[in-house]
Amino acid sequence: MNSRLQLLHSYPFEKLRVLLGGQNPLTVEAGLSLGIGEPQYPPPMFITDALTTHLSGVCKYPLTKGLPELRQAIASWLCQRYQLPVSTFESERHVLPVNGTREALFAIAQAIVDSQQKPLVLMTNPFYQIYEGAALLSGAEPYYLNTTEDSDYLPDFQAVPDTTWERCQLIYICSPNNPTGRAMPRHYLEQLLNLADRFDFVIASDECYSEIYQDEDNPPSGLLEVAADTGNDDFRHCLVFNSLSKRSSVPGLRSGFVAGNAELIDQFYRYRTYHGCAMPLPIQHASIAAWRDEQHVIDNRALYRQTINDVYDVLNPVLSVRKPDGGFFLWPQTPEDDTEFARRLFVEQNITVLPGQYLSRSFQGVDPGQNRVRLALVHSQIECLAAAHSIRDFLTNEN
Repeated sequence: MNSRLQLLHSYPFEKLRVLLGGQNPLTVEAGLSLGIGEPQYPPPMFITDALTTHLSGVCKYPLTKGLPELRQAIASWLCQRYQLPVSTFESERHVLPVNGTREALFAIAQAIVDSQQKPLVLMTNPFYQIYEGAALLSGAEPYYLNTTEDSDYLPDFQAVPDTTWERCQLIYICSPNNPTGRAMPRHYLEQLLNLADRFDFVIASDECYSEIYQDEDNPPSGLLEVAADTGNDDFRHCLVFNSLSKRSSVPGLRSGFVAGNAELIDQFYRYRTYHGCAMPLPIQHASIAAWRDEQHVIDNRALYRQTINDVYDVLNPVLSVRKPDGGFFLWPQTPEDDTEFARRLFVEQNITVLPGQYLSRSFQGVDPGQNRVRLALVHSQIECLAAAHSIRDFLTNEN
């Protein structure tokens, strides 16, 4: 067996299962899980229609590169969303469909990291656990960039020593962030692009929450957008990852893409021809339909915005919490240890939340997830609001 497997932490939801195992809720009220970020809104009918219409495609092997129509639909969406130059951003060279961002975010480290060079893979802390696992199994050492309330939930790139940047081969960022909800401002992305130019590392920008945000007139900036605006027309050092899971409420479709520098895309494509993860043709056709339609995304975003605002209004008087810039998570501070808070909330109110320390690591004497929990507001407005009232009752009774 690969000895590096022993370096992996238990996955957050496995830790949660152990924490709540044997615990029996005291209430007869129906419970609700806010633990996992799995959208529960029904998918648009036109997406499922496209899927069923092309079911005969299961009789054919799909190509790793995907259908030209899918690559073009993704490229067109990127150009429209981020005002990328249509004349230089090409679907054939800059886009590669993948089976959801999770597997692609993991695989990119395996393709990029040279384990013989004592590499570091940097990531914001707290983080999506795939980043850490990908780093460890690639033979790299994870290096964590703490993001706390004191830092406005943003990493301090200036505080990272040059010796660390010199060993960095890959950095994972997530904007809007999971779990903090913080979107990375343009000047942070510019700063990171300058560092990548100086020290020659790849930026893997996880943007799968990019289409859920609070201010309709100010969508979060994207890495490719900032690169193009600063003259980086070949998107050197840049790869972005996005999917339909959150944008279109189809997490089970497992459809996403990686886009960016043509040379990096070409090498990742080479890796994936051996990796064997081509997207089935029915899913490709459903994905084409999804990327070509924007109205369902606008409607989806409005639902999340209303739910987030309503839940925030209920919880803000009893918890230290801020509205996210984007995404559907709240990241409140707890009045006690986060694991104990999650356990007691489950027992007393039958509400499941994810302890923050399951999403973070203690680094340089700081654990950014300690005494925080992640609330995934992925259910209907009525269900999420009922859960918020249950959490408020729980806290009010404690006081």
